[in-house]
Amino acid sequence: MTTFDKRENAFEERFAHDAELQFKITARRNKLVGQWAAEKMGLTPEETTAYATSVVQADFEESGVEDVVRKLLGDLTSAGVDVDDATIRAALEDKMVEARRQFIEPA
Repeated sequence: MTTFDKRENAFEERFAHDAELQFKITARRNKLVGQWAAEKMGLTPEETTAYATSVVQADFEESGVEDVVRKLLGDLTSAGVDVDDATIRAALEDKMVEARRQFIEPA
């Protein structure tokens, strides 16, 4: 194996690692924002856990964040919570920072 091949493999491994880490951070963000929304809706701890999982799963519907925003906006509005698109997007940004922090900082 040449030095070039070793470098190429190292770059590929790093890319795969970074992609996996980003996936985990996004899933954690979705869980956190699901918990945030569940609190706004007044759900029980058991319902909160189930709801946060459903938000994580909603992100698999399409690429990007729009599927999560639609789910949260629809669910919060149906529950009578006064919320708008901008509030949900701000919560997603806040929870993304928190999720990154949870993965970066040692426990």
